[in-house]
Amino acid sequence: MDGRQADGADPAVLAGELRVAVGQLVRKLREQTEGSDLTRSQSSVLLRIERDGPATATALARAEGMRPQSMAKIVAVLQDAGLVGGAPDPADGRKTLLSLTGAAREQFRTGRLAKHDWLTQAIGSQLSAEEAARLASCTDLLKRLAQSP
Repeated sequence: MDGRQADGADPAVLAGELRVAVGQLVRKLREQTEGSDLTRSQSSVLLRIERDGPATATALARAEGMRPQSMAKIVAVLQDAGLVGGAPDPADGRKTLLSLTGAAREQFRTGRLAKHDWLTQAIGSQLSAEEAARLASCTDLLKRLAQSP
């Protein structure tokens, strides 16, 4: 078989179109939380701590694939901004466990709400009921793609 689906869709063409569309959607969602002066690296570290829980700077550097010196700079900026706090590691008091502050948690909450509100409004105003139903049927497929190896 030449890689085409039974309905004639070329997987390579579909992949390109999907990549572009998802990229545009992600950029639009990011725009909803503009005003945050965080770099992508800083945001990535905050998201990792939120998802995985408190961690040392060394563990964060390893997880983010960067040098410990680079992570130290990121952590310093996040601490200065009041988004990350440190406490002694109960297992090893020489180490500091970094965790999100209440301000960071609130920033995540309001950012997610802004994105959700924008997307809800866009779906309601830009799509017909039939199109919204088609989009709903695609979410499971997108989730499967996102989880594929």
